[in-house]
Amino acid sequence: MTDGTDIAETALTAPRVVLVTGPSGAGRTSALRVLEDTGFEIIDNLPISLIPRVLGETPLDHPIALGIDVRNRDFSAHAVIDLIDGPDVPRDYRIDVLYLDCRPDVLVSRYSETRRRHPLAPNETPEAGIAREVDLLQPIKVRADVLIDTSEMSPHDLKAELHAVYDPNSETALSVSVQSFSYKRGVPRGLDLVFDVRFLRNPHWEPDLRGLTGQDGAVAGYVAQDARFDPFFVKTRELIEFLLPAYAEEGKSHLSIGFGCTGGRHRSVVLTENMAKALADKGWQVSIRHRELERLGHRAVRHGT
Repeated sequence: MTDGTDIAETALTAPRVVLVTGPSGAGRTSALRVLEDTGFEIIDNLPISLIPRVLGETPLDHPIALGIDVRNRDFSAHAVIDLIDGPDVPRDYRIDVLYLDCRPDVLVSRYSETRRRHPLAPNETPEAGIAREVDLLQPIKVRADVLIDTSEMSPHDLKAELHAVYDPNSETALSVSVQSFSYKRGVPRGLDLVFDVRFLRNPHWEPDLRGLTGQDGAVAGYVAQDARFDPFFVKTRELIEFLLPAYAEEGKSHLSIGFGCTGGRHRSVVLTENMAKALADKGWQVSIRHRELERLGHRAVRHGT
């Protein structure tokens, strides 16, 4: 039987090509800079018709990231899909599509701050261009191997997420992101697996615990005292540990797991912290994000070997 480590080592032998795309203003340029810092060769806005020639001229001995957006001379979603699935790119390359996503209202705010004109609406409002671009990129978005929503991310957050996925020194081909969130603010986009933990006892109703977070021992202990906590955690961990090698074998490079509760500060944080540690102890490279705690100035840490 092949385990996750064997699969990861096999996947890492193939030259890595990352196609970086997403709506203008979502962080594509920032992502390319981060990838460059991790050892990728960067080529931005190369005509899509020339990409097969660049990749086919000489064998790659290093990873390469190609920036693709609507400003590419011959851009079309179908051309990008053909590039991914067609015969023109050597099949021994490992091709990933990294899609940087962002909510339209945040994109509008970013355009207002920079006073830039949208490339698809130079003489109209940014809203018009954003709507066109989101619609144009939809076929590529659904094909993305890694989808990162930058709506609420700082540059530091984006850098940490990209390092977790694409750091060439990573010991596993598949990286894992575990995050907590509040259902009141909606489920984060880009999650592959979502677990609702609102059935567990809620520390919010305990005056001594309400002001604490799931990173505090008293809260973690309180949640763990629920008789349903241990069976749920064990079964969920076993499910995830079963799925990770399967996703790695399929060639998936990043898996996002979310735990949600009512406020996103107690129960979901406890589960996220515990699951991240359990997976890291098994050798997986794991990053943590606590969406609601970040709004309060808390920082999550990365786990892994």
